[in-house]
Amino acid sequence: MIYFRGCTAREKETTIADATEELLKLAGVDYTILENEKCCGSVLLRTGFVDEAKELIKKNTEDFKGETILTSCAGCYKTLKKDYKDIDVIHISQLLEKLIEDGKLKFDKKDINITYHDPCHLGRHCNEFDAPRNVLNSVSKLKEMGNNRENARCCGAGGGVKSAFPDISKEISQSKIEEIENTNSEYLISSCPFCKLNLKETSPIEVLDITEFLTKVIK
Repeated sequence: MIYFRGCTAREKETTIADATEELLKLAGVDYTILENEKCCGSVLLRTGFVDEAKELIKKNTEDFKGETILTSCAGCYKTLKKDYKDIDVIHISQLLEKLIEDGKLKFDKKDINITYHDPCHLGRHCNEFDAPRNVLNSVSKLKEMGNNRENARCCGAGGGVKSAFPDISKEISQSKIEEIENTNSEYLISSCPFCKLNLKETSPIEVLDITEFLTKVIK
């Protein structure tokens, strides 16, 4: 298995990559990390640089060498799953669900109210709504926001909006504040680095990636 961290999860602003590796080691998962990890090509594809994206996809496919690819990023997951050919890819929430089911990761359920934000790329684009919820329900009390699953509001960071239109991105993020507060939760959890970084700018409660939350629960 190759752990493909993704550009955003590797940033110093998050501990997502470190938290993921901590959980993988705790569960005894055999994995490797590419020394010269490249971008998945998502941004190039979405902004019209198709030829450049195809070249990057070709190089990545050669580096993957038929391995299962694990990703922390919902955007990377969607790109690897939809735009690559013959790539076996799994999102961290899906792997965590399996590791918990198999007894390789064990947590004492905490009396903590949390709410979950569905990333667009993982949810609406790839129809994965249950895995992160199953993981979170096994360790805490999940309180759903009014708009969730297919109807969840975007965090405002995707599709280049954060970079090109930061004010609009912030307004979209702020539109979730009332929903978050109505859950009376201690933490807002997501499973996408983009979502985590954008939501933490406006969220009234602490925002964590699903991996960061699990490592916090362990400690």
